[in-house]
Amino acid sequence: MHLLIVAAGSGRRMGHQRNKLLLPLEGRPLLAWTLEAALQSDEISWLAVVGQEQDRQEINIILASLAPQKPVVWVQGGATRQASVALGLEALPAAAAYVLIHDGARCLVEPALFNRCAIALRQGAEALIAAVPVTDTIKQVDSDGYIRNTPERSGLWAAQTPQGFALPALRAAHQRAMAEGWQVTDDAALFELLGLPVRVLEASTANLKVTTPLDLELAAALLRRRKA
Repeated sequence: MHLLIVAAGSGRRMGHQRNKLLLPLEGRPLLAWTLEAALQSDEISWLAVVGQEQDRQEINIILASLAPQKPVVWVQGGATRQASVALGLEALPAAAAYVLIHDGARCLVEPALFNRCAIALRQGAEALIAAVPVTDTIKQVDSDGYIRNTPERSGLWAAQTPQGFALPALRAAHQRAMAEGWQVTDDAALFELLGLPVRVLEASTANLKVTTPLDLELAAALLRRRKA
C-alpha cells in the first residue's frame, strides 16, 4: 500500500513561526512519531512525505534517524493541503492502485490503523476514512454568533486520517475539483461533492491532530501513558 504523509503545515495556531511538525514532543520531533508508525505498518510498502522546501533538511534528518527499510520519497507541497495532496498523487509509482493519505500532525496514529485501512481498501472499499463518533453536543452557529440548529448527535462523526482511496477515482476527483474551483479540507469531501460513497472505519479518540499547545501537552501525556 502507498501512503502520502502531508507535512506542509505551519505553527501559527501553536504560536510558532516554524512548522509545528518539527516541534519537540517527548524528546523527538512531532513528525518522527508519525513516520515511525507508518514505517512499522506491515501494510505500508512505500511512502512519501509532502512538505515545504524550507523544512526538507530537517525532515530528512528525522528520516535518517529512523533508518527506514522501505522506500521513502520527498514531494514538494503546494499552497494548500488540497494542492499538496494533488502533487503527492502525481508522485506515486505507476503501479499504485490505492493510496492512503495521513496528516503528519496526527502523531499518535498506530500501525494497526494503517493496516486496517489498507486491508479495507483491498477488500473493495473505494473510499474510506478513519473517524470517531461525536460525543459533544454540536451547535450550528450563524455569522452573528447565534445558534441556528442542534444536529442530532447520533449521526455525527469527527473525521480523522488516514483516509484511503482507489487511485483512479481520487485522481478524477482532484481533476474535477481543479476544473470547478472546489476547495475542501479533506479528500473525502471531494467524493461527497461527487455523490460517491465513503466508508467510515471507527478509530480512537487518541488519534488526535496536534493543532494547539494544549494538543501538544495532551499528546505528550498520551505518549507517556503508552510507554508505561
